Amino acid sequence: MKILIVDDDDAILTIFSTALKKNNFEVITAKDGASGLETAKSQKPDLILLDQILPDIKGNDLLPKLKEDQATGSIPVAMLSNFGQKEIVEEAIKQGAVDYILKYQIDPQDLVTKINDILKVKKEGID
Repeated sequence: MKILIVDDDDAILTIFSTALKKNNFEVITAKDGASGLETAKSQKPDLILLDQILPDIKGNDLLPKLKEDQATGSIPVAMLSNFGQKEIVEEAIKQGAVDYILKYQIDPQDLVTKINDILKVKKEGID
């Protein structure tokens, strides 16, 4: 299973990538929205973890672009952010995010469990 993490924070990329790799996930990363969109199109990950605040675009502005694009529209996107204001979370879910994960509240191993749950739901939806 391939996970794309779109986040500009090197520490977050390292922590979560390491935890995912230890659990046999292939991890690819992008540090801004433009490269995140291109990487999603070219690499076809099984799940995208999308930060809310990126150097070039807000996660909630990139999310509809991912959902509207034929190449990436079926890929589940979970927001991975430090910003948990109710309006931002509701907007992300309304636009198609499958989950909204607060970085500062989640342990890397709990993130792995959450990702497995999301992918299990995706797989059951296909079968």
